[in-house]
Amino acid sequence: PDGSRGLGDVYKSQRADPPTDGHQALLLGLAQRYGQVAAWASDNPFKQHGAPLELRAQLLGTLIESLGNDQVQLTQELSSPKAIETLDRAAIRWPDRQLVFVVGGDLAGQIPSWYRAADLLRRCRLTVVPRQGHPMAAGALERLRDLGAQVELLELPVPATASSAIRGGQENSSIPEVLWPELLKHNLYGLTSKLAP
Repeated sequence: PDGSRGLGDVYKSQRADPPTDGHQALLLGLAQRYGQVAAWASDNPFKQHGAPLELRAQLLGTLIESLGNDQVQLTQELSSPKAIETLDRAAIRWPDRQLVFVVGGDLAGQIPSWYRAADLLRRCRLTVVPRQGHPMAAGALERLRDLGAQVELLELPVPATASSAIRGGQENSSIPEVLWPELLKHNLYGLTSKLAP
């Protein structure tokens, strides 16, 4: 609960559409910081999705398995479009743990508009990880604190990769090698090879 390794749990929703080197670095960084990392693919109602949830969960699971780190687990049963429902599920699964909910800095400004945001923020610690190239909304942390959030800003060395660039056909280099067979098998995002732009 004080952030010491081995004491806290962290829960990280991933849109993972598709998972990138950035997701991989983030999960490994969180594993070093916290005792346990539970991640899941989610459907953010504020964003468009390029692949179905089930397939995104499979890709995220493949990425997590490739990490070879028992501290990081795919816990897909936590997934819900409503973060408060995810938190309820996590509290049932780990009743004796303080919950730490992790979001990217680009989402920090959205949280006040989430369903029952104040309830969510009072029931967990919130960790915000800034994303390179995606500035946080001005005043976002202050608004979260005004809603009762215990906010920690956690700087991690996460590459400036974006799933949206891959979905838009702009970049393939940030896709982890382990995911290519599934991406090509399902013809996702218009990818034809590891080298194609």
